[in-house]
Amino acid sequence: MPVPDYKTLIDAPTWAFINTTNATYPDDTVSLTITDQRRIYDAMCDVFRQPRPATLAVQDRFIAGVPCRVYGPVSGVSVIYMHGGGFVVGGLHSHDDVCAEIATRTGLRVISVDYRLSPDHKHPAAFDDAVAVVRATPGPVLLVGDSAGGNLCAAVAQAMRGDTRLLGQVLIYPGLGGDRTKGSYLTHAYAPMLTAADVEFYAGIRFDGPAPTCDDTSSPLQATDFTHLPPTYAVAAECDPLCDDAHAYATAIRAAGGRAHAITEAGLVHGYLRARHSVPRATASFTRIIAAITALAAGDWPFGDAK
Repeated sequence: MPVPDYKTLIDAPTWAFINTTNATYPDDTVSLTITDQRRIYDAMCDVFRQPRPATLAVQDRFIAGVPCRVYGPVSGVSVIYMHGGGFVVGGLHSHDDVCAEIATRTGLRVISVDYRLSPDHKHPAAFDDAVAVVRATPGPVLLVGDSAGGNLCAAVAQAMRGDTRLLGQVLIYPGLGGDRTKGSYLTHAYAPMLTAADVEFYAGIRFDGPAPTCDDTSSPLQATDFTHLPPTYAVAAECDPLCDDAHAYATAIRAAGGRAHAITEAGLVHGYLRARHSVPRATASFTRIIAAITALAAGDWPFGDAK
């Protein structure tokens, strides 16, 4: 299969973001110890970190026994954020500025979940933490997550199908357990920022033994019933092996009679949320994400393929 011409697909500002990332998070990082991977990932996130608004109320507390960070007002809709990092790296610190900005721009409360990570805690530990926090949060809830966090959001939505408190979900370049033998997994197997080999590594380290089959708590696309899922906005990065997962998931929800809209962000790469202040394409995408969160929290469906 021909390798995409990333020199033309990816613009100069995005290449600058990629190069800055690679300078602090080398391609061989996955070969290091888990401790080193986490240290390097956090340092890389620090390079792109934006200051938290001084007026934003922030509190660390436990919800259902899980460490969480709560941003913004004390009542109203709760945006529950699941961070990315392949279920191996990341936490409250790595995505602090993303969550703070969502809270500031939407005016909503954001709850960031510090779920347990692999390989210290194998599947279903992260899922168990995620669903426990959502179930323990009173009032209406909107699920938002990037990468592995998008997987957790979709898995929680599946486990809580039909729960009227779930207003919707916004999934940002999610890995949902798609078929790794075809489509974007092959076309973008050697994409900058995330390769097919990286996907295999993160998938393998999450489980004791082979990845389970027919397990929608780990691979939401393996579900057999997509009815009664909340309205979904799924965002794919074009230059990403996971690109097709967002569209496959939205298609499955629509086929089951639900509301789902998927978009591919042209020329963007996995992890581009960190580039939202330096790459115009990422800035525009993040604005669309904020608009989707705001609309879904208000019970609106602003997308053209609505049912």
